[in-house]
Amino acid sequence: MFRKKESVEDSNFWISYADLMAGLLFVFILLIGMIVSKSIILKSNLHDREDKLENTQKNLEDKLSKVDKLKIEVKEKDELAKGQDETLTLKDKEIIFKDEEIQKLNKLLLKANTEKDNLNGKIVIVQNLLESSKENIFNRDKSIENYENKIIILSNQVTEQNSTLKLKDEEMLQIMNALDEKATKYNLIVANLQSQKAKIKSLTGIKIKVISALKKALGNNIAINPKNGSLRLSSNILFDKGSALLKSESQDKIKEAFEKYIGELLTNKDIKSHLDRIIVEGHTDSDGTYLRNLELSQERAFEVMTYILSLDFSKKHNLKSLITATGRSYLDIIKVNGIEDKDASRRIDIKFRLKNQDAMEEIEKVLDAK
Repeated sequence: MFRKKESVEDSNFWISYADLMAGLLFVFILLIGMIVSKSIILKSNLHDREDKLENTQKNLEDKLSKVDKLKIEVKEKDELAKGQDETLTLKDKEIIFKDEEIQKLNKLLLKANTEKDNLNGKIVIVQNLLESSKENIFNRDKSIENYENKIIILSNQVTEQNSTLKLKDEEMLQIMNALDEKATKYNLIVANLQSQKAKIKSLTGIKIKVISALKKALGNNIAINPKNGSLRLSSNILFDKGSALLKSESQDKIKEAFEKYIGELLTNKDIKSHLDRIIVEGHTDSDGTYLRNLELSQERAFEVMTYILSLDFSKKHNLKSLITATGRSYLDIIKVNGIEDKDASRRIDIKFRLKNQDAMEEIEKVLDAK
């Protein structure tokens, strides 16, 4: 629709432009007509003056002819009657008078010729202007013809564009209808996904509930990791540096902490049904090679697991089917302000694992991804 409005405005512009050019051409033709009329009037006046000058020149020639005759008569009379002085004097005066009259006529003739020359110059200028005007009119006519051709071409292009726009409008309407249908389907899919996401969130929130229950049950007596709910035991208390042999004095501490920690997991009905595995995980600092630290971390984890399985508590709850041991070498060292805390890095972590935990964590990552 916006394209159609633009096309109408373009058409109105070209029509206004054509009207303006036609008006200018009409004014220009009037100006040329006035120049031609002025030229004709000037020529008519010039012809009238030329006729007057010719009549004056004839009269002057007639008078000159009469003067010549008078001179001849005077000469004849001088030869015939030299004694008639008074008559001759009168004749001389008459001749002088005639000469003065001839000079006046010559001046009038000179003035008339000058005016004639001026008029001829003006006629030449008018003729030049007329020729120039004719050439300008020809050029303007040619320009107008070119503009008319361009207007015709533009009009044809506008007509084609209008047809194209009409087809595009129809296509756009079809696309909009299709998008509306897809948007409706998409909204239904999103609603279903939101519902499923809420269900999955409730499942993935089980671990948070377990950690919260552990904190509440154990209080401040036994510290657990707030992120994953694991029980952390320092290797400095359990083992000598570089050794995997469990200190005898540390066994009671392991027994007390383990039984309270695992006891809460096993006695809580909401937790026990989701419990999949108990992991004893050994960690070292970054001193030494990776393989040596891996071996040491595995041996320490196995040593702690062996002691735990020897407890009556473990036998009572049949933990042999749940518990496992592993070593992480120095892959999970603890840093404080970007610097490794080697004492804290040397540790034994006892952590729980829920059923389908990996799947739930992956699903949660996908749902939370933007």
